[in-house]
Amino acid sequence: MLWGLDPEEKGHRKQANPGYGFASMHTKEPSWDDLRILLAVHRDRSFLAAGKTLGVAASTVARRVEAIERSLGRALVHRGNDGTRIEPDALRLVALAEELELGLASLVRDGRDAEVSGIVRVSLSEGFVRPLVPLLARLHAKHPALGIELISEARVANLARGEADIGIRIVRSASAAIVSKLLGRAKTGLFASREYVERRLPSAKLSRDVASLHDWVGLDVSLARLPQEQWLRQYGASRFTFRSNSAIAIEHAVLAGMGIGLLGTVQATALPGLVHLDIEQTPPQVEVFLAFHRDAKTTPRIRVVAQEIESEARRQIR
Repeated sequence: MLWGLDPEEKGHRKQANPGYGFASMHTKEPSWDDLRILLAVHRDRSFLAAGKTLGVAASTVARRVEAIERSLGRALVHRGNDGTRIEPDALRLVALAEELELGLASLVRDGRDAEVSGIVRVSLSEGFVRPLVPLLARLHAKHPALGIELISEARVANLARGEADIGIRIVRSASAAIVSKLLGRAKTGLFASREYVERRLPSAKLSRDVASLHDWVGLDVSLARLPQEQWLRQYGASRFTFRSNSAIAIEHAVLAGMGIGLLGTVQATALPGLVHLDIEQTPPQVEVFLAFHRDAKTTPRIRVVAQEIESEARRQIR
């Protein structure tokens, strides 16, 4: 169970500490269990997602938050239709939780640095290259003896045969020898270049009844069965001016104004020059899996890289 959270909610009670800025005279000092619950709710923005991160039910997270709020005499979490958010006064606790988390991670890392060495081969499609490379650079800074081989290819490397150590995929492996962990479901959206919007879509709104009148950028016909490509056609896309099996090529084609494309929301909003279009129907989310051989968890270098990728992906994929 992640975080070691007690599902029976048996926390350690401590004496009050006014240093956290809460006004109640009957507060107690939050424990590490309390702080990591708030941290998970802050990061995941819902009790359900926080529960998955912590390895407990959403109802358990909700009860723990309510118990913390009662003990401090102050509301900490705002619940809305669009999820949860931490109240401004509680952000100090979130910051403290992050400091403690980093400190604990540093202690663990210091104890295993000598073990983390050698080459780790990571297989992934081009769409994951941009967000992953900075993470791998930070990993190398932590573990100078660690080397990374990044295999960016359209085909899926065979992990069971040792073609790669770790895979990042949008399909779950069918092999019993491979562990496939769902990292999350990445949101997608329709994007166009600012020039295309000014020329063809001044309102930045694209309805289904006019979609067939526009130019589109899409995946190669060999990938026509993917849910996102089928959704494009259902929405009305028919005139494709550019196709590719390369995610980066598709991004560049959309940026160049060749047409409208379905892109990952996190990546696309970080690209200057793209406009997120207002549409009538929510596009499909893309499931992202972390895959590795079952025996890899006994290999320190592979375990460390897999854990870092999983941790970062769960923060970014919404």
